[in-house]
Amino acid sequence: MISKTAVVKDAKIGENTYIGEFANVYGCEIGDNCKIGSYVEIQNNVKIGNNVTISTHSFICSLVTIEDDVFISHGVMTINDIYPPSFRKTSSKKHWKKTLIKKGAVIGSNATLLPVTIGENALVGAGAVVTEDVPDNCVVAGNPAQVIRIKDK
Repeated sequence: MISKTAVVKDAKIGENTYIGEFANVYGCEIGDNCKIGSYVEIQNNVKIGNNVTISTHSFICSLVTIEDDVFISHGVMTINDIYPPSFRKTSSKKHWKKTLIKKGAVIGSNATLLPVTIGENALVGAGAVVTEDVPDNCVVAGNPAQVIRIKDK
């Protein structure tokens, strides 16, 4: 279901996926059984798997891939341009980088993800600023984010 106030353009939306009030979704792919919260923006060239939750006020920029069973909490920001605003200065996206959030990862509220890979079943603490890849099954927190423990399997 897509709410009446959401803006959805040129997007492929899977079955049983909900898109909340005032969301802005364009040029992306979203899988089945997902929940996209209110005031979320998902840009072009984003791929989202199945059973993913993206909570309110989050921003998923171009070149992000989110695998299945990921939970993204409120106010999470992804970044693809590490030399902003490179596009405005050069009219080129050559400096933009990809982010990959692997299956089962959990991203805490107000985390900021630079172009990184978040490992399978990893947990990113609330408010973390992730500047380096996060290994599978690890918990990271802080600014910059550091591994604070390995999750029990």
